[in-house]
Amino acid sequence: MEREQALELLGRHVKGPNMIKHCLASEAVMRALAARLGGDADLWGLAGLLHDLDAELTAGDISRHTHEAARILRERGLPEELIEAVKMHNEAAHGGRKRSVPFHKALAAAETVTGLITAAALVYPDRKLTSVKGSSVLKRMKDKRFAASVDRSIIMECADLGLGLEEFVDLALLAMRGIAPELGL
Repeated sequence: MEREQALELLGRHVKGPNMIKHCLASEAVMRALAARLGGDADLWGLAGLLHDLDAELTAGDISRHTHEAARILRERGLPEELIEAVKMHNEAAHGGRKRSVPFHKALAAAETVTGLITAAALVYPDRKLTSVKGSSVLKRMKDKRFAASVDRSIIMECADLGLGLEEFVDLALLAMRGIAPELGL
């Protein structure tokens, strides 16, 4: 599937502008991770872009989230490798299965860190990613009250990819800055 087709598919299933921005941010971070880790940038990018395809359809029901996305992606003929990564970014919906391959861990960590970085940008007066420093994100990560819904343990899965937290945050921040106008940040 080409990126334009994926954007069209995303637009059919996701209407909320913030969710679309989250998916775009996840795509950017996944492309950067693929480049750093030797993954397929197009495949990893599509996984980031489409990982929350069913978020609105499942209305936040964590036990259903990713099941509908997997069905839709399968119907579109996307590779099973991508579908599994999308499914496993939400382990809670898959009967105790755990992320075990780098692609799965990368997607989970990438899509989670985007929330922390976005929240960090939004506390600056200019609300711009260019104002955010990696060290600020790391400091805010330690404050469990800041962006409280962001699961820090998932972000820490970057270590399973051979990346230190500082390197991972810097990589994600740089990737998101690359599409800052699309993110409105």
